[in-house]
Amino acid sequence: MRRETAYKLAGRRHDQHHGAVVSGLQKEREIRFRPLPPNQVEQAALALRALRGLTVREGARTRSLIVSYSILDYSLESIEQSLTDAGFHLDNSLYTKLVRALVYYVESTQRHNLSSPERLIKKSNEVYIKVYDQHPHGDHDDTPQELRDYK
Repeated sequence: MRRETAYKLAGRRHDQHHGAVVSGLQKEREIRFRPLPPNQVEQAALALRALRGLTVREGARTRSLIVSYSILDYSLESIEQSLTDAGFHLDNSLYTKLVRALVYYVESTQRHNLSSPERLIKKSNEVYIKVYDQHPHGDHDDTPQELRDYK
């Protein structure tokens, strides 16, 4: 059975978010830069401030920026990729690479989960019962009656 059929039989709507407020959409991440070339942090801040829905401020560490964005509009991966494509040099220390990989995974999973319909949790068994009743099924035993009964 297709997932859409199961949702229809259970009477579930799979509009996006059902009008409910979804928490955790606003992200605040740190982007670190290499020491060379000089002044790239200021230039990157100017470039990022031009993007709608993205706020940028200086980080607590030197050569870092703090960006705030909605996960529905941006991801850290897309922001850093656009900076790299524009010629900026991001920090590639082991710690930064590990944090970056974790954040990329978490954000992509969250974006995927937000785009998928609500899961059937409580009514899933009722859906399959309805489908089972509606379709002919081959619950027929070809064994003769005298061999089925053990006496």
